[in-house]
Amino acid sequence: MHTLLGSCVAVCLYDPIQSVGGMNHILLPGSGLDDKSTRFGVNAMELLINELMKQGGDRRRFVAKAFGGANVASGLKSATIGFDNSEFVRSFLATERIPLVAQRLGGHQAVHVYFTTNSGRATVRTVDGSLLLRIIHAENFYWHSHLADASVEGEITLF
Repeated sequence: MHTLLGSCVAVCLYDPIQSVGGMNHILLPGSGLDDKSTRFGVNAMELLINELMKQGGDRRRFVAKAFGGANVASGLKSATIGFDNSEFVRSFLATERIPLVAQRLGGHQAVHVYFTTNSGRATVRTVDGSLLLRIIHAENFYWHSHLADASVEGEITLF
C-alpha cells in the first residue's frame, strides 16, 4: 500500500508476531465535535487499531511508523497543520504506549510512503517539485470540500 503526503500524516501500525499491519491517512489532528470521519486523527487511529485487532493483532505488540506533516508552503513561519498533525500522532502513540520506531515528520518536502503490511517494512521517498502542486491541490480539495461533507467511512487497507 502507498500514499502521498504533504501536511497530512500517515501512521503505519504493525504486529510483528501476527504479521498484520495497516496504514491510515490523517488530514486533521484531534477529532471533530460530532464528526466520526477518519480524516480526523483520533478516529483514524482508533479505526486502524480496532481493525488490526480484528485481524488477530495484539495492541501490546504494535509498533508504529509515522510519516508526513511537512510544511509544503515553506513561506509560512507559524505552526502549520503539518506540525499539528505530527504532534498529535506523537502524543497519541505515547498515550497509547505504542512505540514509534521510525518517523519522518515535518520538514518542507512532500513524501511518498510505501508500506508492506505483512513485513512492517516502510519505504519513504521525497517527492520532487513536479508533484508539489498536485499535493497542495489535493489537500486543499479535501480541506474545502470533504470536511463539509465528511462521512463516517474512511480508507484503511489491511492484508
